[in-house]
Amino acid sequence: MFIRLTALLLGIAATAWGQPAAETQRILERLEKLEKQNQELMAEIQSLKQELAGASEHSAPEPTLAERMDVQEARTADLAQSKVETTQRIPVSLTGMVLFNAFSNGRSGGTLQNPVSAQLSPGSANTGATFRQTVLGLKFNGPDLPGGGTSRGSVYMDFWGGAAAPNNNLFRLRLATLSMTWKDTTITAGQDKPIMAPREPTTLAQVGLAPLSGAGNLWNWNPEVRVEQNIRFGTTTGVRAETGLFENTELAPSNASAALAATLEKYRPAWEGRFNFYAGSENRHFEFAPGFHVAQSHFAGQSAPSRLFTADWFVKPASFLEFNGAFFRGENAAATGGLRQGFTLLPNGSIIPVHVTGGWSQLTIFPTARLSVHLYGGFEGDRGADLLPNNVRRNLIYAGNLIYKLAPNILAAFEVSQNRTIYAVSGLRLNNHYDLAIAYLF
Repeated sequence: MFIRLTALLLGIAATAWGQPAAETQRILERLEKLEKQNQELMAEIQSLKQELAGASEHSAPEPTLAERMDVQEARTADLAQSKVETTQRIPVSLTGMVLFNAFSNGRSGGTLQNPVSAQLSPGSANTGATFRQTVLGLKFNGPDLPGGGTSRGSVYMDFWGGAAAPNNNLFRLRLATLSMTWKDTTITAGQDKPIMAPREPTTLAQVGLAPLSGAGNLWNWNPEVRVEQNIRFGTTTGVRAETGLFENTELAPSNASAALAATLEKYRPAWEGRFNFYAGSENRHFEFAPGFHVAQSHFAGQSAPSRLFTADWFVKPASFLEFNGAFFRGENAAATGGLRQGFTLLPNGSIIPVHVTGGWSQLTIFPTARLSVHLYGGFEGDRGADLLPNNVRRNLIYAGNLIYKLAPNILAAFEVSQNRTIYAVSGLRLNNHYDLAIAYLF
């Protein structure tokens, strides 16, 4: 349209100014040629637009939230490769979690954040919030060892020591290990759970003390030395045999006088072992591990045996389901993390071990990649004939929690639990516990 209008104006101008007709004709031919080229160009542009529209209809869809989470987790894993080098030129990585807990207990909670048992005498309910269960850790890979061995280690700390009041919490050593490995043989020295009881439930509510303490989970974090031998039956089957020495923490009977309590040998070695049979792949896996604990408690010039048979297991029949737990039976379990009544001081001055049965189990369901559901419970039952009137005959805790992954390294959790404690004479006491947690992993 514009070109035709221009040609008309040129023709008028040529006539008005007396321009020769031949020159005017040449101008009009050039303008006609330009108009034709312009029409061809517009047709090509229209065709290109149609091709682009068709390609967008068949292009890959926008990535889903789960896919973006996977990419973010991969980036987080890449960042985890960054190391800090020590003066000995050993790479060290910082790990742990900043953990916030808001909690509430009933009247039998004893004003504690995580009561092990329901208190005999009810008091006032307590509600609070804390960062005391924040965990800081260091992991390192040491130098190579003679004979083709490798070394590694770790140390974990928290703020559970000291008073529970804000700004009055002390730094505390939790776990520490130093391991040396030669192919299928590993020697480890450290501070850890008992050799025969390595597993525990999953929770963000109780971290300062191991979950189900005094209710089926033998957990004391004490010094130990152990040797592990991995015997392979095939590419995915075998047995990991462990044995070593674990340091017991002994506790005097509640009815002992100060003079008698001073005779207690507070720390004693125990011989422990565990044989973990395993089979399966990552998505379907099975483990079963029998174990044992043998020691002696020394008090008032006498000895009380500590003998335990243990078993623990882990079953994963599908990628979305897990079932694990532990069991123990024997006598005098207090020194490894049981109820604080390993042996009893009788009126005649002699001591007898307390016979005990306990254990725990947990069912874990993964409805989505970001949500996990954990249902767990445990108990410890002590033989009534071995107890004093104010001792605990049976301690039971059952709980359930939801843990949701807000981001690859940010978790939110809510847990509800109840503690049911039966005393030898006074009967049943109950305590309900509620906990809301937010954890930032690093």
